[in-house]
Amino acid sequence: MQLQHPLLPHSKEKGRTLSLKPLTTTHPLEFRNTTERGLNLDTVHDRILQFMRHDPVATYKFIIGTDCQVHTGHTKFITGVVIQRLGKGAWACYRQVIVHRALHSIKEKLSMETALSEEIAMYFDESKRQDMENIILPHLYQGASFDMFIHIDAGDDENKNRTAKFVQEMVRRVESVGMVPVIKPDCYVASAYANRFSKKPYQPIYENHEVIDGIL
Repeated sequence: MQLQHPLLPHSKEKGRTLSLKPLTTTHPLEFRNTTERGLNLDTVHDRILQFMRHDPVATYKFIIGTDCQVHTGHTKFITGVVIQRLGKGAWACYRQVIVHRALHSIKEKLSMETALSEEIAMYFDESKRQDMENIILPHLYQGASFDMFIHIDAGDDENKNRTAKFVQEMVRRVESVGMVPVIKPDCYVASAYANRFSKKPYQPIYENHEVIDGIL
């Protein structure tokens, strides 16, 4: 399945045409957390399976969520991937993408956040989801369960969220890749975990192996 990239040369918002600089490269799928760097998606999948095998009789939520922050001269996107064992901890990692311009269009930012989450979700195809489900399958009658979500950093309350008019479009996109959409105030992987890492401006002199417009 091929996704339409959210950063197209032109996009309409509020009755006007926005001239956007398209991203012309593919961002490497490289992840990190507080203890490891340089993880690819196969390794992330293995870490998730290891975490689940430690306690197969549990309630699991597999969650993907993206947050972005606009900084001077760039926009930083963080996509969190979390396997949560309810009441018993979690394993998490994140991917960083840097766009070298400040994105000010709400729809553009939200669309790219959703696209980055979708990109990761599409890796976790039926066979990989089956790998995770098979761990808890023998323990269903003991209360084990497994569900998959994408957290969208947007809310449908028009009085509180400027993203409200775009929520249903993003919800439909998430459903199209076979994930359950979750919006504000419950989208904590996007609004809390990913947000924690997106707040700090990108400083290449202090960071190694960062993703900069698709180039390591």
